[in-house]
Amino acid sequence: MKITQETRAHIQRLRTEVSALHAELIRWNLVVWTAGNVSARVPGADLLVVKPSGVDYHDLTPQNMVVTDFDGVVVEGDAAPSSDTFAAGYVYSQLEWVGGVVHTHSTYATAFAARREPIPCVLTMMADEFGGEIPVGPFAVIGDDSIGRGIVDTLRHHRSKAVLMANHGPFTIGRTARAAVKAAAMCEEVARTVAIARQGGTPHELDQVQIDALYHRYQNAYGQNTLAKGRSAP
Repeated sequence: MKITQETRAHIQRLRTEVSALHAELIRWNLVVWTAGNVSARVPGADLLVVKPSGVDYHDLTPQNMVVTDFDGVVVEGDAAPSSDTFAAGYVYSQLEWVGGVVHTHSTYATAFAARREPIPCVLTMMADEFGGEIPVGPFAVIGDDSIGRGIVDTLRHHRSKAVLMANHGPFTIGRTARAAVKAAAMCEEVARTVAIARQGGTPHELDQVQIDALYHRYQNAYGQNTLAKGRSAP
């Protein structure tokens, strides 16, 4: 595969970004040992940058990130790519807006996945970030694109950027790899909070009108969005 100078620049940037984002998985206690991974779509090419398989997080560098096509074929790199590369590649091939895919085995979210139970929308934080409950995807084997198909089938028409793959764990997507990492951290936080809340009783689910209003505000007016829109207004 011939790689253009522009694509080469994107790859170099993403090698650094994806390598650094794995430290965020450790920072937010989302992974153990070598489990989990972050990948990013290479703009303008059917390529992705992903963590090498089975490599300790502290040994990750921009140089040992692996570049593959969407079918998991290595284009650049001396190591085997993550076993979730096929899943990520399928997601990128089917959802053009997705720029990042993350997989973790974070404890509380994975406990919901083990029960094949969606995380109910009982928190404003959930409505803000996920627009409703976090759904459960089908059980799928590791090693081909079966997991990717389950992710896409579950999330294609869902506002959630996280899915709990049955008996496996959470996968998250985002417009960027960083956004997907954020979704992974938020997924674990709400799973933990819901689990703790249940120790004192049954949490009250938000109604759809409340969820829609919270989601719209967070996605369109939270943080610097309002300021940016104000500056660009005529």
